[in-house]
Amino acid sequence: MRKAKLHKYEVNQYLISALKEDIPVEDISTKAIYREDRDAAVSVIMKEDGILCGIDIFHYCFELLDENIRIDKKYEDGDFVKKGSEVAIVYGNISTLLSGERVALNYLQRMSGIATYTHQTIAKLNDPNIKVLDTRKTTPNMRIFEKYAVKIGGGENHRFNLSDLIMLKDNHIAASGGIKNAIHYARDYKPFVKKIEIEVESLDQVKEAIDEGADIIMLDNMDIDTIKKACQIIGNKAIIEISGNITKENIDRYRGLDVDFLSSGAITYMANPLDISMKNLRYV
Repeated sequence: MRKAKLHKYEVNQYLISALKEDIPVEDISTKAIYREDRDAAVSVIMKEDGILCGIDIFHYCFELLDENIRIDKKYEDGDFVKKGSEVAIVYGNISTLLSGERVALNYLQRMSGIATYTHQTIAKLNDPNIKVLDTRKTTPNMRIFEKYAVKIGGGENHRFNLSDLIMLKDNHIAASGGIKNAIHYARDYKPFVKKIEIEVESLDQVKEAIDEGADIIMLDNMDIDTIKKACQIIGNKAIIEISGNITKENIDRYRGLDVDFLSSGAITYMANPLDISMKNLRYV
């Protein structure tokens, strides 16, 4: 379940922006009660069962405020953590611990929630032959974190941005005058390293996409019977992806189909943040 970690150079610009949003000038609550320069420790407590994700991002937030902050991790990204468990202990200047708490927890809670929802969704599908993909339906400026969380939860990433893949959806098809024109224009324009994916909504469009040599065919909002017929038409002539309102609650209906991918925006936008808190602050 574990994937390559996010490095500081990839994420610091986003963390700095989030910290500036929360502390534009100063933390007046902490400044009001801060009377002596003392170090403290605080525990990070999991308050519900789930997949941990974002523990290094959590640490980076504090390090940006004070490079001397130290964290003793009990669990790593991808670990299943039970309610009540101590995830980590954070050590450092008490003012930094108080000021950085909310932003650091926001990332940890959000990312852990997505990893947990993704893991549950894949378990509900229960089909190792079909990979579950995310989409670009992510929170603005949170995509790098949310897509990482999907991978920690066992899912895979679809294109990260509009530069990654030529993906022709219904409005592209309408704008170009039809599937034939859309694929022709795309193949004429695209770099040789880029695949062409096209979204189809009917069996006639499936046949046209095959005839025009699409690399990936996305079956959008089709019922199960139509999907099965489409798969027979496509065979091994293209990669098959299914999309359209796929959630944890209904994903099992696609189990056993002869498709390659299911793409689900729900694994990022419907995932609730996991309940994680910083508790038991004490001087050290």
